[in-house]
Amino acid sequence: MATAESSSSSSLFRRKPINEVDDEKSGNKLFKSLGLLQLTAIGVGGIIGVGIFTLAGLVANGGGEAPGAGPGVLISFLIAGLASAAAALSYAEFAGLVPRAGSAYTYGYVALGEIIGWFIGWDLLLEYTAIVAVVAIGISGYFTEFMAGISVEVPAWMQGTGDTVEGGLINLPALVVCLFITWILSRGTKTFGRFELVAVALKVLLILFIIGLGFFFVNTENYVPFLPNGFGAVFAGAATVFFAVFGYDAMSTAAEEATDGKKHMPKAILLSLAVAMVLYVLATLVLTGMQNYTEISPTAGFASAFQTVGLPVIATVISAFAVLSILTVMLTFLLGVTRVWFSMSRDGLLPGWFSVTDRHGTPQRVTWIAGITSALLAGVFPIRAVADLTNIGILAAFVVVCIAVIALRRREPDAPREFRLPLMPWIPAFGVLSSGFLMLQLHWETWLRFGVWLVIGLLIYWFYGRRHSLLNPSSPRHAQPPSAPEPA
Repeated sequence: MATAESSSSSSLFRRKPINEVDDEKSGNKLFKSLGLLQLTAIGVGGIIGVGIFTLAGLVANGGGEAPGAGPGVLISFLIAGLASAAAALSYAEFAGLVPRAGSAYTYGYVALGEIIGWFIGWDLLLEYTAIVAVVAIGISGYFTEFMAGISVEVPAWMQGTGDTVEGGLINLPALVVCLFITWILSRGTKTFGRFELVAVALKVLLILFIIGLGFFFVNTENYVPFLPNGFGAVFAGAATVFFAVFGYDAMSTAAEEATDGKKHMPKAILLSLAVAMVLYVLATLVLTGMQNYTEISPTAGFASAFQTVGLPVIATVISAFAVLSILTVMLTFLLGVTRVWFSMSRDGLLPGWFSVTDRHGTPQRVTWIAGITSALLAGVFPIRAVADLTNIGILAAFVVVCIAVIALRRREPDAPREFRLPLMPWIPAFGVLSSGFLMLQLHWETWLRFGVWLVIGLLIYWFYGRRHSLLNPSSPRHAQPPSAPEPA
């Protein structure tokens, strides 16, 4: 593992050789137990959820100071999906070449160098954790709707923070659900995969039921005006709903736990995005057709829509199943943050203490640290601020992956690839431009928070990661014996 392209231990752009990626010397291993069906379920589980049940209503209505996209939220999803598709093809090529935990972090490390890999990995630690939090906040809105449907009033102090709910102190349901999904993931990948498969199946059935029933209550007058606030609101909405179309990248962090990662990961990435986009288009058409965009609830859109057409029982059922189905999004991204963290630690860029696994191959330490952190974020932050913070980080990761796939194709054109991205380099170039454009739609405060986080990461890398990296021949980690697995 000590081999590097540069003999200088201080080289910022030393790259992890591809032939070392599958030959990890660390004593900490992840178990292979996920097939194509489970991987696709994880991808669909990560993509579909809060986008349909929460963000579609939020972007259509606007909420707060943001102008509503109205029925044009459909275009917002299509723009985000198109940008995401370019990145998805790049991820698919990498996944068929480098089936290892870490996703964009590993791809950047292999193709562009250690400092780029570090920045993306550090970025994803924050973004994935924040995603778990924002999805939990979305669940909280449906939980409140469900409890109201069975005549139980949830006290205002536990519904959310004071800036989102009058009299609110903390979002207790969101906090509790974060801890619950952390416990599920801590039980091991095999248990998690089974839960995800069942929950995703229920989710897809629920969405098909909502679309089918809601179609009979569509009033085409609600589609006028289609763009009430012009394309500016649609583009801004695309930057927000982008959160809803990139779950496959978190799924790709599980590549090392796939039974045949090189063969199954590319297929799972493309299948999950295709299924998700079809359902998103149909769902947004039904939602904005059932209810005028100005009246759609920004926290529980479909539940409120069925309330207005005189089906409160259906609204209650939707709220109950929405809570269950959105759990799969949280599980996918919590899996993502723990695997990126594990991979960075195993590579020496973070302390080896974080990469210790138990006898089931689960990195328990990072699982609980990430879960508790997401619980605290969900308890005290409003949903839009957290959603925008996650989007800028994922868009940055997409830019890096699209550039990396071009660089690696040119440098190693004959490397064995299970999937080869078509129209190279035009598709990844489009991914770079579209992702960069969506980043520019985000508020300056989001850029400021993102910049502060990256500066903190640079300091950690400079004073720790650079010296301890396993690509550094003089790294102190080379003198340490491999860590033994923790007892389960």
